[in-house]
Amino acid sequence: MNEKEVAEIRRRFRQDKSNITHIRGCFVNEKREIVSEFDQSLALMSQEESEKFLAIIKRTLSGTLGKNLIDIAFATQQVVDGEEHKLLMGLRDSSLKDETSVQAFFQRVIQAINLEGNYLILLAHDTYDVPYRSKDGGKQDDASSEVFSYILCSICPIKPTQPALSYYVVENEFHDRKTDWIISAPELGFMFPAFDDRSANIYNTLYYTRDTKESHAEFIDAVFKTDIPMPAAAQKEIFQSMLGDTLANDCSYEVMQSVHERLCEMIEEHKASKEVDPLAISKSTVKSVLKSCGVSDSNVSSFDEKFDAEFGADVKISPQNIIDTKKFEVRAPEVTIHVNPECSDLLETRMINGSKYILIRVDAGVEVNGVNIHIS
Repeated sequence: MNEKEVAEIRRRFRQDKSNITHIRGCFVNEKREIVSEFDQSLALMSQEESEKFLAIIKRTLSGTLGKNLIDIAFATQQVVDGEEHKLLMGLRDSSLKDETSVQAFFQRVIQAINLEGNYLILLAHDTYDVPYRSKDGGKQDDASSEVFSYILCSICPIKPTQPALSYYVVENEFHDRKTDWIISAPELGFMFPAFDDRSANIYNTLYYTRDTKESHAEFIDAVFKTDIPMPAAAQKEIFQSMLGDTLANDCSYEVMQSVHERLCEMIEEHKASKEVDPLAISKSTVKSVLKSCGVSDSNVSSFDEKFDAEFGADVKISPQNIIDTKKFEVRAPEVTIHVNPECSDLLETRMINGSKYILIRVDAGVEVNGVNIHIS
């Protein structure tokens, strides 16, 4: 799925837009015991309650594609006769009314997931009359191209509130407020099937993880039984390690600055082009960037081999997963310097009398503990 398709589905999570009629839920404690289950009708809820449920589910489609939102593909054989795919199709096709499928799904999640404390499994089903769009982008609401039927699953931690003194309006007095339990934002979840080319793709699902360092592999294995791309945080860490290990003496401040600038330029160019598909770059593209930044052929070859070993020769990675376009950091054991990426040329490294220095060019406005100082 691309950003436009995700945004199109996200816009549905309003009372006047969605066709979600009810929410299935399963409250699980830290011992993996089901505390309670519910099947609540949105129509019988107050407006505030239904809006809060829809807002929670909507968060399962938030974040950045490739980081928080990850496309997971099923093998053809799984779609033909895989029990995990059959279960997801059963949930969708029955609009969550097949009790056997719902209970089987709850148990599969409970046995696999590894979350601290209590959590809530939320399931919702929606049908979307997809408006027809012409080639020039024109939308015709009265001309539906198809009905997109899908389910959303959100796994939400349930956390206790802190006891405190609270004001009670009726009594006009302050009394002790007992500990209560509230639903937190989803930690993980998914939408099935994917909404690719504005149509149902039963070969894919869109998976969500709040923490880019944690993919919840045990959940993915139990529910989808398929591989998932490396977490974004791990991609960044490995890429940084690869540069340090393979560039050797070429790994200077100037080279790292140039690599960061070139990757940022690619991201900005992709945004300006308004391409709908997420940007992904190949190994050959990264090698070209390194060569343009002055890295020797021998070190580029070393990077080539390391890339194959860590990611795979044919794997493409998102530049947004390996750099932070809003952050440029220089770190030493005793000091860390944060620089606006657009001003990274204000720094330089130099050897003075046999010692290594990081120099920062400043014209004015230097403060120490909030006090302006003069440099003479």
